[in-house]
Formats: sequence, structure tokens, C-alpha cells
Amino acid sequence: MSGNQFMFYLFAAIIVIFSILTVTSRKILRSAVFLLFVLVSTSGLYFMLNYQFLAAVQLTLYAGGIVVLIIFSILLTSHISEKFEPIKPQKKLFAAIASIAGAVLCIITILDFKFSANQVAASEINMNIIGKALMNYEDNGYILPFEVISVLLLAAMVASIVIAKKNKN
Repeated sequence: MSGNQFMFYLFAAIIVIFSILTVTSRKILRSAVFLLFVLVSTSGLYFMLNYQFLAAVQLTLYAGGIVVLIIFSILLTSHISEKFEPIKPQKKLFAAIASIAGAVLCIITILDFKFSANQVAASEINMNIIGKALMNYEDNGYILPFEVISVLLLAAMVASIVIAKKNKN
């Protein structure tokens, strides 16, 4: 087994184990930390595939931004010691059926798809073009959706803190 294969299996195991722990943990802060491990391992897979830009975005935006935002929300609302209620057996059964059906559908779709090599030569990636596309507000630009989503996340964060603090009184 080569080093790349070992690292792939290590990252895959970390992603699977911590994903399960994220959704099954009854403590919300632990779930957020488990989610952080999943996102960092996903960026490790991107680094292995030589997608450095995507890995950097994964680390900074998701692992660095969103998870920290979630953790601060938990700490600001003083719900750090709160436990989720135990899941009823009926919900566990339906969740297992949905998960198995989704996995079977994904496996069937992947196995039925005819993968073929691309005949087009790979073009060189120019960071100036990517940067201009990200910062452009005209056609094919991403700055406006990014700003709208950031304002929406901020409003959701403030609203959730206000609602959580209002129930304390």
C-alpha cells in the first residue's frame, strides 16, 4: 500500500466516522467539533487531488468560517451543556431506511454511468481569471451572490441569538 492510498483511506475513515458522530451526538458543541474534523479531512482529500484552491476555500470558508460561526452561536446562546432529546426508535428506523435507499441509489447510479476519458487537453489555470470572476459583479460574477449570502447568514445569526435570549427571561 502506497502512502497516497494510506492517506486516502485515513481521510475517508475520518470523514465516515466523524460524519456519523456529528449526526448521532447528543451534545451540540461536540457535533460542531466533529463537523470540523469532517471538513478538514475533506480539504485533505482535495489537497491529495491537487485541487489546492478548492482545499484552501474548504479550509477557510467552511472549516474556518462556518464552523467557528456555529461554535460562537452555541457559546453566545449559553446552550453549551444542552443535550438533544433521545431519538425515538421509529425515527431511527425511518432514518436507516432513507440512508440505505440513498446509498443504494448512489451506488446504482455510479455503476450504471459510463465513464469516459476526456479528449480535450487540460488548460492552464490562471489565478487572475479566477480572481476576477470571483470579484466581478457583472455577468458570470460571484460577488453579488456572495454578499447576499453573507448578509443572510448575519441576519440568521442575529435572529437566532435574539430568539434564544428571549426564551431565557
